[in-house]
Amino acid sequence: MTVRGPADQCDDGLFGPDSVTWRVLSEPVMWVAGLRAMYLQALHPKVMLGTWQNTAFARRDEAWGRFTRTVEFVRLRTYGTTAEVERAGARLRKVHASLRGIDADGREFRLDEPELLLWVHCGEIGSYAEIARRSGVHVTPAELDTFVDEQRRSAAVVGLDPATVPASLAELDAYYEGMRPRLHACAEARLALRLSFTPQVPPAFLPLRLLVPPLNVLGFATLPRWARRLYGTPAIGLTDAAVTVTLRAMFESTTRVPPQLLLLPGAAQARRHRRPAA
Repeated sequence: MTVRGPADQCDDGLFGPDSVTWRVLSEPVMWVAGLRAMYLQALHPKVMLGTWQNTAFARRDEAWGRFTRTVEFVRLRTYGTTAEVERAGARLRKVHASLRGIDADGREFRLDEPELLLWVHCGEIGSYAEIARRSGVHVTPAELDTFVDEQRRSAAVVGLDPATVPASLAELDAYYEGMRPRLHACAEARLALRLSFTPQVPPAFLPLRLLVPPLNVLGFATLPRWARRLYGTPAIGLTDAAVTVTLRAMFESTTRVPPQLLLLPGAAQARRHRRPAA
């Protein structure tokens, strides 16, 4: 754990207590958004292949470490000081720049290609916004636009030019529409989907093995219908309505649970320091 010095106490990093980002990401229901993002991101074949070939994703005994590193990066990016964010971003960009993947046609590609970074970014941020909207998090459509715009700062951390990144929900929707012809669920994506329901976790976290499958089902069910069809599963409107009801119930119930039991590291601090929405 990083201990902040006196000079850091006034440094809220990229966002701060007045941001929509702190308000949205402090909600426990965002765990569902993280799972949704993972399933959505896997539908870009090069993103999935690059991940599969270069990380512990395919080695189930190492996947927990990858998961915890991702959680820590999101925590630092969201709640860390400027210096902490810069260090985390530099490490990530260095790793991405060193990695290569082989696509389905046998051609080599870089994992830090802007197209791949942008798809991962939009899958994550679009998932946060969608789950916030459907679960009833207390943000207006205009504030969700602000959230998407704020997250262009996160895009810069991984090496993207913020000017090329969607800045509103409408721009995100247009981006997805343009990308759809290039997406499909490759064999690795389908296998990753299956493996995600039986995670290998350290003994201290064994209770999570009971919690993860229903959360994964919910995360997958929140995908847009076209994405679920790419995975070969039914996508009917009745499912969407039931999932929205479930998300709203989950949001309401988690607001009554002690924050330290459910929140990502750093989010409890954000809840204490953020100012009430106007």
